[in-house]
Amino acid sequence: MTNEEILNDPEIQIVVNTTYPTSHYEVNKAALLAGKNVHCEKMIAVTLEEGKELINIAKEKNLRIGMAPDTFMGGGHQTARKLIDAGMIGEPFMAQAMVVRGYHQDRWESPNLAFVSQPGGGIPFDMGGYFLHALINLLGPISRATGFAQCRHPERVLINPRNPSFGETCKIDTINSLAGSIEFANGVLGNITFVSEGFGETPRVEIYGKEGTLICPDPNQFGGPVYLKRKGLNDWSGESYGMPLTHGYSEGCCRGLGVADMAWGIVNNRPHRAHGDMGFHAFEVVHGIWQGSQTGNIHVMESTCRQPAPLASGYVEAGMDEYALAL
Repeated sequence: MTNEEILNDPEIQIVVNTTYPTSHYEVNKAALLAGKNVHCEKMIAVTLEEGKELINIAKEKNLRIGMAPDTFMGGGHQTARKLIDAGMIGEPFMAQAMVVRGYHQDRWESPNLAFVSQPGGGIPFDMGGYFLHALINLLGPISRATGFAQCRHPERVLINPRNPSFGETCKIDTINSLAGSIEFANGVLGNITFVSEGFGETPRVEIYGKEGTLICPDPNQFGGPVYLKRKGLNDWSGESYGMPLTHGYSEGCCRGLGVADMAWGIVNNRPHRAHGDMGFHAFEVVHGIWQGSQTGNIHVMESTCRQPAPLASGYVEAGMDEYALAL
């Protein structure tokens, strides 16, 4: 179907937008104006003003916006959420999230991944949402943000011989390095680092509490491992294989879980978890740090969001239909 056919079909209630970031605003707005609920891959738009407009349109029309990533709904991070909620690390006071990738090696030089060098596609937007969604799921909304953001090496010669533009100079038109400090509404402090100028990949999410420390799995995956160290114990629980996961959706690729949860939310008249307010909140954090790095100011968050409801535990071996009932 064409976009027009999708928007004009009265039976379609949710539009999933997987276009490039530079098209997110246009496609999301068209779907909302056509009366469709929207689930958008990664960040909602390119500019903060575009994102605000889309959120306002959805609220005016009583429509839902969902935002990827939905990996925080997987068994790995839902297990981490359960451990924190159960008090296994005591009162949290500090968090750390970091992803270092090497887009210059291969990824952004691939013709199919050119968007990561375009506005709204740098690693703070491309991957930052995974880590910010994970933190918001575990600790709730953010009140203030500050730090530094920059575009390192804005021009680079393409060295990937599989790229048809091999040997030519590529311009990077977005930030590709961000180091930030955040303060959560509950008083927890945190550090975030998003960099695409490294080698290999280094994903880290750690939560520190008065009674223990939690090492969470890669937010780009749905499964584990989850490691826990409690006060008075020398060893990590699950040191070799990680803690037993208490939730399902931990094996393989479960992308689309957020869309399914939105559909169940519509049918059952309850909030969905990968919701637009959270997605926009993460979007504002990145923009706030970016703006603050230019002005020297601490960004006071204008938006807030509810912490997503945890998924029900104990459905690790259940089939898709049975587990969906627990949503």
